[in-house]
Amino acid sequence: MTIVEPVTASAVAEPVGSLAVASRSIVLADRVVPGTVVVENGVIVAIEEDRILDEAEDWGDDILVPGLVELHTDHIEPHYSPRPKVFWEPFSAVFSYDAQIAAAGITTVFDSLRAGSDGDSSMLGARLFELGDAIEKAKATGLLRVDHHTHLRCEICAADVLDQAREYLGRFDVRLLSLMDHTPGQRQFRDAEKLRDYYRGKKKGMSEEELDAFFAERIRLHERYGVVHRRALVDIGHARGVALASHDDTTVEHVEESVADRVQVAEFPTTLEAAAASHAAGLAVLMGAPNVVRGGSHSGNVSAIALAEAGHLDILSSDYVPVSLIEGAFGLVDVPAIGGLAGAIRTVSKNPAEATGMTDRGEIACGKRGDLVRVRLLDGHPVVREVFRLGRRVS
Repeated sequence: MTIVEPVTASAVAEPVGSLAVASRSIVLADRVVPGTVVVENGVIVAIEEDRILDEAEDWGDDILVPGLVELHTDHIEPHYSPRPKVFWEPFSAVFSYDAQIAAAGITTVFDSLRAGSDGDSSMLGARLFELGDAIEKAKATGLLRVDHHTHLRCEICAADVLDQAREYLGRFDVRLLSLMDHTPGQRQFRDAEKLRDYYRGKKKGMSEEELDAFFAERIRLHERYGVVHRRALVDIGHARGVALASHDDTTVEHVEESVADRVQVAEFPTTLEAAAASHAAGLAVLMGAPNVVRGGSHSGNVSAIALAEAGHLDILSSDYVPVSLIEGAFGLVDVPAIGGLAGAIRTVSKNPAEATGMTDRGEIACGKRGDLVRVRLLDGHPVVREVFRLGRRVS
C-alpha cells in the first residue's frame, strides 16, 4: 500500500502570472492616471503613465485598482452554518466562501474567527478549530483564489477564551487579534435596552426573565474576567508579534487603554470622540463598509460617513457583505477629507495592508504584488469584472 503524505500549506507555492493591462484610470496610491501596468512573474515591474503599450490588453474606461485587502469579515460563517443548527462540510464551505470573496475584488482576506464561548453563538468552541483546520487544508491545495490569513476575535469575558486563543495561536498563523467585550452596558451595547430589543426579536425570542438571567451572567463574567483576560491576550499578542485591534471603543478612556496596550487598529469605534482620539493617537480607524453603503450603523452608533467627513476614517471592512468593500470605497469618493478616488481606494488596500505589516501589497506600484482588479461603473455602482492575484486571473 502506498502512503501519500499530506501536503502542508507551506509546501505549495503561490501560482503566479504575467500580464500587461491598460486603462484610462489607473488608481495609484496618490493619484489617478491613464497608462499601462505590466506584471511579470506575479510582481508589478512597470507603470507606463500616459502610454498604451501595443502588447497590453486595453480595458478602456474600466477602472484599474489594486487588489482589496479585507481585515475583518466573518462571512465564512453563513457558508459553514447556512441555517440555524445546520453545519456544512467545512472544507467545502471554505472554497465557497473563497470564491465569493474573490468575486468582490478582495485578493487578501483576514478570515475572522471567534475565540471564547459567550453563551450566544453556535460558531464557537471546537468549531473554531474545525474551521482553522479546513482553511489550512484548503490553502495546502494551492487552489484558493485569495490569500488567506487569520483574524482571531477574542471575547475577553469568556471563561475559555485564553485556552482557545493559546491553542489556536499555537496551531495556526494569526496576523490580527482583536479584543472584544459585548457585555450589556459596555461599548457597542452601552445602551443595554437596544441589546434587549435585539434578543426580544424574532431571531432570538428571549423572554424578559431569560434576558434578565442572561444579562446578569454576562455582567458577572465581565467583572470576573474582563481585565485579567484582556491583559493576558495583549501580552500573548505582543509576544507572538501579532497586530492588535481594539473593538467598539466608546470613550476616550477606552482609547487611552488601547494606546497603552500598543494596539494598531481601532475597530468600529462607536462614537465620534473615540474615533477622533484613536486617529489622533495613530491608531488606524476601521469602520464597516455596510455602514457607508446603508448610510449609517445598524446598531445606532456613529456613522462611517461622519467619521470620513471629520478626517478620522482610515480603513473600511466588508464585515458581513463582501461586495460592500468596493461599494463602500466608491461611496467615499465625494467626501473632501478622503482625497478623491485615490484616497477612497487606500481605505480598502494600502491602509489595511500597512496596518498589519503587509508592505508587499495594497497599491499599484513597482515591486508590489500584481494584485489587480478591473472595475466598471454602471449607473454609479462599481461592478467587479476581473480579479488578478499575483498576475493570475482568479475571478
